[in-house]
Amino acid sequence: MSALGDGWAVQVAEAELSSTLPRRWAHTQGVAQRAVEVSQVLGGDASLLIAAAALHDVGYAPRLATTGFHPLDGARFLRDEHGTDERLVRLVANHSFALLEAQERGLREELATEFPLLEEPLLVDALVYCDMTTTPKGDRTTAQDRVAEVRSRYGDDSVVGRFIRRAAPEIFASVERVEAALADQPR
Repeated sequence: MSALGDGWAVQVAEAELSSTLPRRWAHTQGVAQRAVEVSQVLGGDASLLIAAAALHDVGYAPRLATTGFHPLDGARFLRDEHGTDERLVRLVANHSFALLEAQERGLREELATEFPLLEEPLLVDALVYCDMTTTPKGDRTTAQDRVAEVRSRYGDDSVVGRFIRRAAPEIFASVERVEAALADQPR
């Protein structure tokens, strides 16, 4: 099955996250809503963005967490259990500068080899924007507040804390590029 439709993606994410990780499911729903809101800047890739937003955190599902690194676990699940479109799998694998966190975890080479980065900057930035402007409860926030929340939740000396500090300038730049693209859209 080569699924790509965003309806399918939401169903898969809900099945994997809603009962076991309701807070993660709330975040996922918010990220998918942001994707709907910004999708007009992507033209033909709008449904790909929405699907990636719905599935970006599926790797947190307890039954899928084999490495403990959710982008890698989620991408493998989508590829191996669903035969999902390669672009979608690569977006999930690399969302929100996952390579930087993979490096902190000693998984950078594995992630980069198995799921190379997409060379589609606006699409990649749009997924970062959606994820990093959504709170854990699914509400809208600024990227600065989201990064501060992640640092507070995990602590600066944790793997995630070190990653988010390194990724913050890239996250902010991605969000700014998407906001500029949105501002350039005809009203």
